[in-house]
Amino acid sequence: MRIISGTLKGRIINFLDNKITRPLRDSVRENIFNLIAHSKNINIKLENSNVLDLYSGIGSFGLECVSRGAKNIQFVEKNFEPLKILKKNIKKFSIQNKSNIFDKDVKYFFEQVKNLNLFDLIFLDPPYADKDYIKILKLISINKIFKRDHLVIIHREKNSKENLEKILKILFIKDYGRSRIIFGTFI
Repeated sequence: MRIISGTLKGRIINFLDNKITRPLRDSVRENIFNLIAHSKNINIKLENSNVLDLYSGIGSFGLECVSRGAKNIQFVEKNFEPLKILKKNIKKFSIQNKSNIFDKDVKYFFEQVKNLNLFDLIFLDPPYADKDYIKILKLISINKIFKRDHLVIIHREKNSKENLEKILKILFIKDYGRSRIIFGTFI
């Protein structure tokens, strides 16, 4: 697993080889970032953006954002093993000044973190079995912690059937192997 592009291009990302986490494959991340850069439906630029990486795991998505010019990444991860690797990755890439870690459950993030910068990009990668992430989407929408021009990206299992249309305007959905990547904006 490596950084695909930008200032950290080619650098190896530490990861866990277990069944708890499932980091985005390099090819999936590359496709996501190509869509962000080239789709006419997406109105954000990664350069100087604020990114919220929920259920971050080892941080591969957020690390790629920093490499491509994001100003700040807010990582949210509660599980000890991935969190330990995430911290190592942040230190390894010397991006402590561009990243913050909230090391508790995502649902407490909105209660405990105050005075947030508004986010340009919000990425959610909850465990496939987790359906509570829809409540998290609602909290984000209620708290309006996103900029007018923003993007929400959700990584789910290809066969997932959640109804998100009451929360998000779906821009498009892409399937890559077992993964489904949903792109949208809050209504």
